[in-house]
Amino acid sequence: MGEFKNKQDVTLKEFILKIHDWFKYLLSKWYVLIIAGVVGAALGFFYASFRKPIYTATTTFVLESGDNSSGGMSQMAGLAALAGVNLNQSGGGIFQGENLFELYRSRKMIERTLLLSSPSDSSLLLLDRYFMLHNDKERWKKQNPKLLQIDFRQHITGELLRSRDSILQTVIKDINLNNLNVGKLDKKSGLIKIDVHSIDEKFSKEFNQSLVSEVNRFYINTKTKKSLENIRILQYKTDSVRAIINGNISIAASVNDATPNLNPTRLAQRLIPTQRSQFSAETNKTILAQLVQNLEMSKMSLLRESPLIEVVDEPIYPLPFAKLGSIKIALLVGIGAALLCVCVLLGKKLFRHILS
Repeated sequence: MGEFKNKQDVTLKEFILKIHDWFKYLLSKWYVLIIAGVVGAALGFFYASFRKPIYTATTTFVLESGDNSSGGMSQMAGLAALAGVNLNQSGGGIFQGENLFELYRSRKMIERTLLLSSPSDSSLLLLDRYFMLHNDKERWKKQNPKLLQIDFRQHITGELLRSRDSILQTVIKDINLNNLNVGKLDKKSGLIKIDVHSIDEKFSKEFNQSLVSEVNRFYINTKTKKSLENIRILQYKTDSVRAIINGNISIAASVNDATPNLNPTRLAQRLIPTQRSQFSAETNKTILAQLVQNLEMSKMSLLRESPLIEVVDEPIYPLPFAKLGSIKIALLVGIGAALLCVCVLLGKKLFRHILS
């Protein structure tokens, strides 16, 4: 037992001596550490000085999804079904919670937005402003000049179509990773927040506003699409029945006008067409009343289902920007360079010790 303690004491003593030895070694290399720190601080200072500021465009809005309950509509469901309309189903539940956020990040929505004209310069697409951020077209001139032939405003086919889609996919992936943030303003708030970051103030603002407008328009159209289709069908059937009634009234009047002094023994020539027209008009009048009622109920359903999107804040010039502090970055990079130098020196000493 005493022998084990002696071995443990010797091992601990050797460990402490080695740490002391390494510390003395690092002190002897103080000038190397200072040079590494100064060089790192200088590089960090110049990096922070020349790095462009990051502009952030933020839109916050509140979304009130439509009321999809069908309570009062159930009484009309049977009658509407006869007209080929379903009043109890709405186009409502597909964009709830995180699904709406994913809609903003979707390839379709971002691609549509990128292919819109820049609000400040109609000769440019928002995609062209993105290319300017990264000097993509200058790089294409050197690496692949064929890409400059792609016109993103036109529908193209063949090999260029594959290249076009590949470029768009790369841009969309980069925007999702580095430029776009979607979420709630905070955990307790119901406000939705859309942030777009970039080094180009115009691109940040215009892409943010265009994306919000495009997605919200798609959202509203999708939510109300079924109700609008129901209203279109009911309106068509209502107009058709009303036209039939008007035709029946016109026929009855025409028969009376055509036989002003009819022989009493030949009343059938007037009565039969007139009564037939009146019967058809009365029958269609009942149908028309039900169709009009269903049409008005469908319009009320559309009003309930239509979502309310109210923008609370939208980006305005000048946009807030974040620029790295030169002194802070210089200190951090300088300390990092000194620590890296320490690791290199210790690794070098350990390697020599192992070889010896």
